[in-house]
Order: sequence, then C-alpha cells, then structure tokens
Amino acid sequence: MRTAILLGAALVLSGCGASKGLAPPKGEALPPAPYGATARPTATELLKPSNQARPERSDELLKSSEDRRSDEFDLPPPN
Repeated sequence: MRTAILLGAALVLSGCGASKGLAPPKGEALPPAPYGATARPTATELLKPSNQARPERSDELLKSSEDRRSDEFDLPPPN
C-alpha cells in the first residue's frame, strides 16, 4: 500500500516538470555574447552541450587485426 502511494506521488510529481520554455527571470538578461560572436545566443543554444562536452560516437568497426609483436622487455619478476 505504501509503495503504491509513493509510486503515485512520484508519477504526479513527474508531470510537474517544465511545461514552458526556459527564460531568464524577470529583470534579468541572458549572459553577454561570447567574445567575437556576432549575436547573443538564445537560451536553447546555451543549453545545447558542445562537441567537447558530448563527443560523437565512433562506430568504426575493426576492419583488420594484427598479432602484436613480441615485447622483449616483458620479463618475469626476479626471485
């Protein structure tokens, strides 16, 4: 019973998310334009992560494999 109440409360609260677009508080402005930019970025553009923050995946498959060459310095530890 308690689990059902908690689950119901979580479901109701999950619907309370941002129903409108993001905007700066009244009386506040967006951050100034970056140095060298011709226009001030919008809130949506500021929230989009950069390529450095979220790099694209590289799905290149292994096309050929080669045996590793022997390592002459791979010696057992001394006794």
